[in-house]
Amino acid sequence: MNTRTTADDSLLQEVRTFRQQHPDIQNVDLLGFDLAGRFHGKRYPIDQIEKIAAGGMLKYPQNMLLLGTQGRVYRIDDYAFADGDPDTPRRLVPGSLVRVGWQREPLAQMLMTSGDTAAPVCFEPREVLAQVLQRLRRKGMQPTVAFELEFYLVDRQRQDGLPQAPRDPLTGLQDQTAFDIDSLYRFSEVLQDIVRCAQLQGIDTTTMLSEDGPSQFEINFNHSSDPLRAADHSAMFCRIVRGVAQQHGCEASFMAKPYLQHAGSGMHLHVSLYGEDGENLLSRHEGAALRHAVAGCLAWIPHTMPIHAPNHNAFRRYTSGTVNAASRASWGLENRDACLRIPQSEPKDLRIEHRLSGANANPYLVLAAVLSAIEYGLEQGREPIPSLNEERSSGVEFPTDMLEAVRRMAGADFVQAALGAEFVNVFCQNKRQDQLAFMDVITPRECQWFL
Repeated sequence: MNTRTTADDSLLQEVRTFRQQHPDIQNVDLLGFDLAGRFHGKRYPIDQIEKIAAGGMLKYPQNMLLLGTQGRVYRIDDYAFADGDPDTPRRLVPGSLVRVGWQREPLAQMLMTSGDTAAPVCFEPREVLAQVLQRLRRKGMQPTVAFELEFYLVDRQRQDGLPQAPRDPLTGLQDQTAFDIDSLYRFSEVLQDIVRCAQLQGIDTTTMLSEDGPSQFEINFNHSSDPLRAADHSAMFCRIVRGVAQQHGCEASFMAKPYLQHAGSGMHLHVSLYGEDGENLLSRHEGAALRHAVAGCLAWIPHTMPIHAPNHNAFRRYTSGTVNAASRASWGLENRDACLRIPQSEPKDLRIEHRLSGANANPYLVLAAVLSAIEYGLEQGREPIPSLNEERSSGVEFPTDMLEAVRRMAGADFVQAALGAEFVNVFCQNKRQDQLAFMDVITPRECQWFL
């Protein structure tokens, strides 16, 4: 197979310009994103990146995308164990070469993808989203999206293996406050460093707020008409937050439910949909299009939970009884208890805020699923169940156990049609085996209860 890339004059110029602007940088981390929602890759000398941009060879093991949460290689059909673990071609993602702002040594990073190569990998998360976006564009639909990400700062020291709140930099005491504007002041050094590093990488952050849990924060991004780049930025932002936190003597966690007694961390996704004439498609037919889109999202939720809740812990957000975490698929106007919140806005800005996903969900797959669900709803033209504003108990049950969630997703023909049958097959097998591996241990509590 020819793994040589095609020379791209604009990409080559991007690399050369970057080298001129950052002469101290000698190495670049080349990053891909896998099914488990983690970056993998290699560190290259920057002159080799320039050679790749000029048309040089770039390839990477295909099966790196399939690793489980702990880096395990699972037996999924013929992948990994019976296919010879092949390399497949990759290409550099234009516009993604940026300086890494939290490392002591000068360093840059750049994204790579199998998309638009001679052999795209159908289960690469970025490629799954790219295919969905191409389909929407062919139908005259252009999404505008914005991510919101919640995370906890936690102390490096564990208590009986469990996380605990970090020490207040001013008092030395453990932080226990929530919704406190002064938390932004007490942890201002790390938070401002996060924003600085994000902006250095071209990530357009907006508001910052202290959330419901101790040392829990949310940082929002501006709406973007480039959904693929928005997902890139969401993925890179998590890496930034973790890296900056380490430099400040603590850790950052996007774990969906690090504390049972406190609020979980979510990934909220705002989506508008525009036509070729610039009209907001969700505002058509006096709001009927919005209701149809909502109905599509509600129909998809029970069949895509492994995407929204990617591990055992993520399902705890829906069953712990804390505020603003829905336990059923629901919708509502200006209602944060609903999975789908419709913020009050002008018709041109009408959007759906999809609030179901955990903060550690894969942003590429979440966006691909939500956009496909909206597309499905618009084409089906069905009315949704009553909103929470109309009927407080309204909602559709969804699985809160990974094995049942995988079974539902694997059997959903409409999900396979939209996201790709082979992707759904591989993803569901990966999640099923991850869950079985997680459960394959006898815990101290089992011995306390059943010995």
